[in-house]
Amino acid sequence: MAAAGLYDPRFEHDACGVGFVADLTGRGGHDVVARALRVLCNLEHRGAKGGDPGTGDGAGILTQIPDEFFRATCDFELPEAGAYAAGMAFFSAERHLVTPALARLAAAEGLTILGWREVPFDITACGDGARAVLPDVLQMFVAGAGGQRGMELERMAFCLRKRAEHEAGVYFASLSARTIVYKGMLSAPQLGPFYPDLSDPAYKSTLALVHSRFSTNTFPSWPLAHPYRYVAHNGEINTVRGNRNWMRAREAMLASELIPDSADGRGIERLFPILDEDASDSASFDECLELLHMGGRSLPHAVLMMIPEPWENHEEMMPELRAFYRYHAALMEPWDGPALIAFTDGSVIGAVLDRNGLRPGRYWVTSDGLVVLASEVGVLDIDPATVIRKGRLQPGRVFLADTAAGRIVEDEEVKAYLAAEHPYEDWLHAGLLYLDDLPDRPRGVWGDG
Repeated sequence: MAAAGLYDPRFEHDACGVGFVADLTGRGGHDVVARALRVLCNLEHRGAKGGDPGTGDGAGILTQIPDEFFRATCDFELPEAGAYAAGMAFFSAERHLVTPALARLAAAEGLTILGWREVPFDITACGDGARAVLPDVLQMFVAGAGGQRGMELERMAFCLRKRAEHEAGVYFASLSARTIVYKGMLSAPQLGPFYPDLSDPAYKSTLALVHSRFSTNTFPSWPLAHPYRYVAHNGEINTVRGNRNWMRAREAMLASELIPDSADGRGIERLFPILDEDASDSASFDECLELLHMGGRSLPHAVLMMIPEPWENHEEMMPELRAFYRYHAALMEPWDGPALIAFTDGSVIGAVLDRNGLRPGRYWVTSDGLVVLASEVGVLDIDPATVIRKGRLQPGRVFLADTAAGRIVEDEEVKAYLAAEHPYEDWLHAGLLYLDDLPDRPRGVWGDG
């Protein structure tokens, strides 16, 4: 487009749209989902389309498991909430050829498939390009053979999902007892009409994370739409090649007492490769974050391992926090952007900028407990008289809303808790070696006798 008036195309930049809505009162409801879909529609301009104007680069929403809705729509019995996991599966092959393999893998991971639900969708709501590659979309429901709940069930579902991708060729947009993802090769306004589930009043949540995609380093596809299992991303991970190489190198050293061997006698290597190198930078980030979380770290802990603030020359940083970052720098290199990462585990939801701070993010908190964060202002009509707090994301600082506790957890509180969780300073003193402290040794020229 040519320059006109105050518009200058030299200042035009493209980026994805990210936003979330949360209810700190804990009541939740369908209104949270409806508001999140309005946020998504208002981020339409941050998505992109190809030669087919009806096919978007991708759009999606992540919510808590809508237990009431599933009980009303599934034709099989579900255990109590929290004792089952629901997954959104994209089948590229005939389902009758794949479901026996999934049943076998589930049994090997200590899970039982409770049933399958056909996900209704309106095929007229997407473009010709999206229809041409439309997978079968089904929801799978599983439960632990021993009635497992919480993170134990999450880890079992994680193992099943990774093996399903590697061994059965089925992509799960999500498989969790806490959250579920509806997404696709859609534009922002198409998501709600395409998935009628999202308009059902019984579909309720206390939080919702949405994303409108602008493809940068990969072509659009159904699996590469956001959100992923834990994050939605705006920007690029410019260090992704090195991050992937380091993760691949570490796989030989991976071990966890929290991820037991499977019933068919396979160890943690059954989950390899952890990162899908054919996926996008955002997908790789999500897969690494998920592994750190499944390994026993809280989600904010894992996020700060991957996106540390610029701590090396921060003279006013408290020593305990510096030790936290220094310790983890030996385990994980930064995933650098520019990037805005919004994340959630179904209870806490938040966002962080990488240390470059070159992606926008604005948030609002109202007197009735509504929290809205997005990559720009104006995504939701909010009465200014109800706004009790607003601001923007800052480099290296975490914005975190805890829907279970019903409050905003301040950046300083998050980091002070994590820094005090373990004696990182002692661990560094006991385990860190400096090259200058190593003893000298004779040097020779290669080839000398």
